[in-house]
Amino acid sequence: MMNEKTKSFILYGMSMTAFVLAAMFTIKQASATSAYNADVQDHFKTVIKRTPYNVEVCSERKVSGDKTGDTLLGAIIGGAIGQNITKDLPDGATAGAIIGGILGNQNSTASDGTKLVCTKTTRYKESMDTIYSHSTITFNYNGKTYTTRFRKWVEINISLKWLQHGQEKMA
Repeated sequence: MMNEKTKSFILYGMSMTAFVLAAMFTIKQASATSAYNADVQDHFKTVIKRTPYNVEVCSERKVSGDKTGDTLLGAIIGGAIGQNITKDLPDGATAGAIIGGILGNQNSTASDGTKLVCTKTTRYKESMDTIYSHSTITFNYNGKTYTTRFRKWVEINISLKWLQHGQEKMA
């Protein structure tokens, strides 16, 4: 016959064996229903960065030698002067306008040709850059394949230092 100690030992051994078998069965069932063969992929995209800068663009423009503006200005000034000088004469303003127009036309600096005209404009330097877009995870669950999209969180560690009474302290 077996003593009490041996019976306890055998009973304990059988209990442990049953426990281990039950745990193995549970783990196998859990792995069959949990995420399995998960695959995470990062996706990137290409973007165009536009950086502005200013330039001065100069070009030659054709200008006409139109002296009309100078002639009219001379006529107006000449008419005003002629009116004031010949107050009692009937055609003093007319004579002044004619003489002023002739002098304005002769002294005009307008000439045919080209003129350099410059304007400031904004242009953009373009450069291509590849940046993170999103990630996807693909996994199997209960015999079906699922894919879902997500963005990663960026973890930032910040340490703050300040001086208190001449001593450095960490936050």
